[in-house]
Amino acid sequence: MQGISNKNVLITAGATGIGKATAIALMNAGAQVHVCDIDVEALDAFKQQYPQMSTSVTNVTHPDAVAQMFNQLDRAFAGKLDFLVNNAGISGPAGPIESLDIEAWKSTFDVNLHATFYVSKHAIPLLKKQGGAIMNLSSTAGLYGYPMRSPYASAKWAIVGLSKTMSMELGPFNIRVNCICPGSVNGERMDRVISSIAEATGESLDKVRHDNVRNTSMETFVDAEDIANMIVFSFSDLGSKISGQSLTVDGDTHSLAAT
Repeated sequence: MQGISNKNVLITAGATGIGKATAIALMNAGAQVHVCDIDVEALDAFKQQYPQMSTSVTNVTHPDAVAQMFNQLDRAFAGKLDFLVNNAGISGPAGPIESLDIEAWKSTFDVNLHATFYVSKHAIPLLKKQGGAIMNLSSTAGLYGYPMRSPYASAKWAIVGLSKTMSMELGPFNIRVNCICPGSVNGERMDRVISSIAEATGESLDKVRHDNVRNTSMETFVDAEDIANMIVFSFSDLGSKISGQSLTVDGDTHSLAAT
């Protein structure tokens, strides 16, 4: 695809889910892709499937590990980076605020927010050399209140503010920054979220799942490939003037509260 072919891309937490779908889509569009992930087993399986992509085991919540990854990336990409996808995230704990474990709260911010800062801090000097784009992963939870999911929602709201600020700082260097706000994405992670909410509320799995679906106009979950397609579009020349936006791919969510 025009604007992506032969570009260098880093995707965090890219061995499964949205990250994997995005890596495949960008590779198919002609990009050179490096995927990092904390899950060694998943990364090994990914590497066996896609040996043409470079990989590294990295815990992006540790600044020293991020710095080490960029040393590896310097060798793989010869010091040139065009696109960054800050995809790393966890669901965090579910339950009323007064019941939440403090360390679980902190961990949610470490992965969903702080890691985006750590990785971006190293990526930006490389991007400034020639321009490029960053996509941060927020969520529809970064646009609405989300009962029983306060740490996740808070971190994802922070990603929206961080992305807008990064866009303003980096626009003069021809670097576009957006965040993407997926709705409920089909897969194992969403299954775990539904289970944790059901446990916290005492509601059935079917009811929690139905509440998620009926709060969208299209009454559907989205697939990881839907998110990947938006990222490819925004990185391509077709998205060359899109920056500072919260791009929703969600079937039109109108609430995250059970009604």
